[in-house]
Amino acid sequence: MIGLTMPELDVWSERVVVALGQNPGIFTGPGTNTYLVGTGRKRILVDTGQGVGAYLGVLERALERAGCDGIQEIVLTHGHRDHSGGLAQVQARWGPLRISKLPGPDDAKQKLVAEPLADGAVVRTPGATLRAVHTPGHAVDHLCFVLEEEGALFSGDNVLGVGTTVIPSDGGDLLDYLNSLARMLALAPGRIYPAHGPLIADGPAKLRDYIAHRDEREAQILAALGRGDANVATVVTRVYTDVPEVLHAAAAHSVAAHLRKLEREGRVQRRDASTPLVATWALT
Repeated sequence: MIGLTMPELDVWSERVVVALGQNPGIFTGPGTNTYLVGTGRKRILVDTGQGVGAYLGVLERALERAGCDGIQEIVLTHGHRDHSGGLAQVQARWGPLRISKLPGPDDAKQKLVAEPLADGAVVRTPGATLRAVHTPGHAVDHLCFVLEEEGALFSGDNVLGVGTTVIPSDGGDLLDYLNSLARMLALAPGRIYPAHGPLIADGPAKLRDYIAHRDEREAQILAALGRGDANVATVVTRVYTDVPEVLHAAAAHSVAAHLRKLEREGRVQRRDASTPLVATWALT
């Protein structure tokens, strides 16, 4: 998503208005997409951005563009700061709104207080019904939301408009992530509204591409180990020739995630007791 730009706000359907979080970066692309969902005078806000001051003005204009006058409540896809960091500023502007999310291990550390939102839970507002789907892998507390009226899916960080999802070493799990992609594909979403990047018009095609990409990367990593590459850094250099070097640190986390998965499956082994990012690896 390097160099990708998007408008500050846009209308993606009669029920969905997107407001950009004003937090562009290497990992966030143009910024975090936050969504006003529904058709009534008050809307559900999906995610809150990172807490950048300029976001409030964008959100105010998005509310005006949506033809509504307030926020009913906030739901979070997960607790990462670029999704939850704007909670305080939104509540300071629009009052003590109800916040809901799947409980996560870092909530207390972040002083994130929210109503628990479980897999299958439903949040309603005039014109929109959101159904929570637990989809761990990028984060243990990750939820996607099915927009029932459209058969669409808010994918959070699990599927991006451009590029692929990083599986972080802290809280990420590739096997869980692949299972989550399979679950999302079974939902057959017509559209996907991602947390970063543009609207995805063909949800199933994108999900199949994501699964195929992970399979391809795994085969490349196994081939690199077979050629004698023994650590994450050397595998990244060999495999990620299609990725700018500035993203190789993120790629290292993805390689480590693949190796942890393969280790659980008994296909590779660590030659020492180091963490995955620095360990020496070999085929079993």
